[in-house]
Amino acid sequence: MKHKFLLIYSWFIRSLLFIFPDIPIIMRFRGWLYGLGMDHCGRNLQITHDVILKDIQNMHIGNNCFLGNGVILMGSGKIILEEEVMIAPHAIIVSGNHTTDGKSYRYGKPDIGTIRICHGSWVAGNCTIQKDSKLPRNSVLSANSFLNKEYEMPNTIYGGVPARPIKSGVD
Repeated sequence: MKHKFLLIYSWFIRSLLFIFPDIPIIMRFRGWLYGLGMDHCGRNLQITHDVILKDIQNMHIGNNCFLGNGVILMGSGKIILEEEVMIAPHAIIVSGNHTTDGKSYRYGKPDIGTIRICHGSWVAGNCTIQKDSKLPRNSVLSANSFLNKEYEMPNTIYGGVPARPIKSGVD
């Protein structure tokens, strides 16, 4: 029942505040409202007007995070955004996947995992992040990339489909 209530709650926040401009005080207010239903929500979460958040009860978001225009977070599994994470426009972060029941993917059991985006990282525009993925501390996932596994090397630029380390030692 809590899950269904929070789906309606998320829809209500998005609908109610959609027309308000994306200025810091409004974006922080959106973040605060969404944070009431989250597992954990730090201070100064800024969310633009057209972000879609589903299953917010599985989200753990640290301080000073930003979600840009058109971002979609679907938290059927755990989604962890550590502190000072930025997510650029139109990124898609989904912590679940489909399986087949032998006949189709429509009725297969869900495959649920965890996504972790570590402290100070930046997910650039139009990226997709799949379950069981990790973007290390102070790293960048370059535009149009697909992250599908856990990496441990901090201060690195990752990119491509699927994402791989491109340049390390980035400051």
